[in-house]
Amino acid sequence: MTNLGFVGLGVMGSRIAQRLLEAGHHVTGWNRTRAKAEWLTERGLRWADSPRDVATVADVTFTMVTDTRALHDVTGGERGLLAGLGEGKVYIDMSTVSPAASRELAVRVREAGARMLDAPVSGSVAMLEEGRLSLMVGGDPDVFERVGPILRNVGPTVTHVGPNGHGALMKIATNLGLAVQMLAFSEAVLLAEKGGIARETAVHVLTHSAIASPMVRYRGPFVLRQPAEAWFDVGMMQKDLRLALEAALEYGVPLPTTAATNEFLTAARSMGLAHHDFAIVFDVLAALAGVDVRGDGGEL
Repeated sequence: MTNLGFVGLGVMGSRIAQRLLEAGHHVTGWNRTRAKAEWLTERGLRWADSPRDVATVADVTFTMVTDTRALHDVTGGERGLLAGLGEGKVYIDMSTVSPAASRELAVRVREAGARMLDAPVSGSVAMLEEGRLSLMVGGDPDVFERVGPILRNVGPTVTHVGPNGHGALMKIATNLGLAVQMLAFSEAVLLAEKGGIARETAVHVLTHSAIASPMVRYRGPFVLRQPAEAWFDVGMMQKDLRLALEAALEYGVPLPTTAATNEFLTAARSMGLAHHDFAIVFDVLAALAGVDVRGDGGEL
């Protein structure tokens, strides 16, 4: 049982905090919008008034925020997380951010006497609730070994991939595959549908075929019905693809399918679909194919 802190209690962060509570840890949390975390306080989460206050009382503090800018917001300044760190503490960032920014933050954490790991997760909300998330971790191997049992409370597959920043890089490489797979799956469904096969039938066949990766199995049915709340919306996925394309320029790696998928997400935003899960690329492709996505003859 450990004193943990969690900053960023959104869709994924809140559920990870819940798993940590269920594992028996004391968890102190903060979120920009307190109302979104009320259900966790009813389950034992202790509320703090700032990220600094979270880090002050916790031995190990987690963050999971939207992007690099949000990470700077919660870590910097008088009320920021860095101000609450000290000797012997560990800070674990689970956000998907720029690897360079993650490395720079790790230096600042060391200057505060603490140590940092970047440990983003791979998997959906459903996989989290089923206990099937995987984590990719960058940072000092000794620190990784120290907090390994806590990380395995989040998901069973926890892999150390290298020094600080490598966890973020591995997550970006993983997420580009999700988006590209979704576009390819959409192409397959639409080809079958335009040829006369019912969309439901095509989805069933493809999600039970050789191409059925975990992502295809849980997100493929979204081409039939989008979830009430986006698991990972267009803006979030496009942010990750931009990070991947930036890294590709740095390392000299061509990413043609990533670039093409990014354009479809841009089209989704221009069509007013940005609030949907990124599986909405199906609707964009369907519009180009002249397919009535809603089945009522109406517009997207």
